[in-house]
Amino acid sequence: MMETQLAAVVLAAGQGTRLKSQRPKVLHPLAGRPLAAWPLDCARQLGCAPTVLVTGHGAEQVEAALAATGVDFVRQPEQLGTGHALLCARPVLEDFRGTLLLLCGDVPLLRLETLRRLLQLHRDRQAAVTVLTAELDDPYGYGRIVRVGDQVEGIVEEKDASAEQRRIREINTGIYLFEVPFVFEALAGVGRDNAQGEYYLTDVVAAARRAGHTVCALATGDADEAMGINDRVQLAAAESIMRRRINTMHLRNGVSILDPETTYIEAGVEIGADTTLLPGTILRGATVIGRDCAIGPHVTIDACRVADRVNIKAGSVLAESDIGPGTDIGPMAHLRPGTRLAGENKIGNFVETKKAEIGFGSKASHLTYLGDCELGSGVNIGCGTITCNYDGVNKHRTVIEDDVFVGSDTQFVAPVRIGRNSLVGAGSTITRDVPPDSLALSRVEQKVIEGWVRRRKMKK
Repeated sequence: MMETQLAAVVLAAGQGTRLKSQRPKVLHPLAGRPLAAWPLDCARQLGCAPTVLVTGHGAEQVEAALAATGVDFVRQPEQLGTGHALLCARPVLEDFRGTLLLLCGDVPLLRLETLRRLLQLHRDRQAAVTVLTAELDDPYGYGRIVRVGDQVEGIVEEKDASAEQRRIREINTGIYLFEVPFVFEALAGVGRDNAQGEYYLTDVVAAARRAGHTVCALATGDADEAMGINDRVQLAAAESIMRRRINTMHLRNGVSILDPETTYIEAGVEIGADTTLLPGTILRGATVIGRDCAIGPHVTIDACRVADRVNIKAGSVLAESDIGPGTDIGPMAHLRPGTRLAGENKIGNFVETKKAEIGFGSKASHLTYLGDCELGSGVNIGCGTITCNYDGVNKHRTVIEDDVFVGSDTQFVAPVRIGRNSLVGAGSTITRDVPPDSLALSRVEQKVIEGWVRRRKMKK
């Protein structure tokens, strides 16, 4: 017998044909995570062990995408209903005795607090089955919850419901708590001798009542929690709800969001207090933003670490970069993966960086490309500077040491090293290393021919 008293099964075998996609339904993203990751995260936070994911359509793709979650996978070889999907998980749960939480991989909006309340009711009432329900203004198409007192007598599907039962607004969400091994014995007993030839989970409710067991129901206070995702309209609606939840959390944690309706923050993003997000800001992936920053408008940040007191101005795009404290970026700057700014830097308008290590206080104020390079501290990069890092076959590195001043319109043909405290004259193309404390120039000598324009006009 397992030590744990709570296990979970998440159903994720459906194809999702109404999404009209080659991607399996449960891998469609919601706030930066696959749909199935949301119920799996709830199971993890509840301490469910084991947690079993039942796959079917696109099983290999689903299992590869969710392997890092540490769940057990079982496959449903043919679609014989949700009851059959649960039966497919029985071998993994052969030795389990306790409470089983059944979740749906396409129902991402369930709150952890709701599931805790559901579990508490189930345990308090010593129920064999507890179902999560919701009340809808228009319950058409859903199974209705038929109660006798505070117990559930049955779940009646729309096509089987009487006129009186169709007036019931409390519906079945498909989220259950079952006692094991009772649920597997009940499913085997009810079979699939019905019009659809499927195992119905709702039949377990009737079996529990016939056996004299307690069957309970808990109505969620927010029907959105039970929303299933069957098409892209519902996916967009769920995205909007989840975005509102995420933004509200950050607002309550001391982040200023000027227009939450146009601010997109994925799950897992961390933001320090007193940071301000302007409209059009998009924060993705494993992004961490420090305190007292200003970001936006229309800035996109993906998987970056941003320290305190950073100002990221309009139209800038940052990916997989580390930004030190007190730095100004943009407007219209592009920081590509591998950029590392030590702090107190300025990366100005139309500056692009890639695999650039930039020391404390160094600046590139405008119209510059810094790729595959290392800059020391106190470096000033003039307008129009380029590190020529690619020879058509290989990438090469430019190293510019501390306190170097680089004039405008300079090209560094890598590999090349510029010694500390040097000055590179404007308009130079640097192809060889420069020693410290040196002046480097590579201009053609200027020639002035006085009176040339006047004489040319006279000839014409």
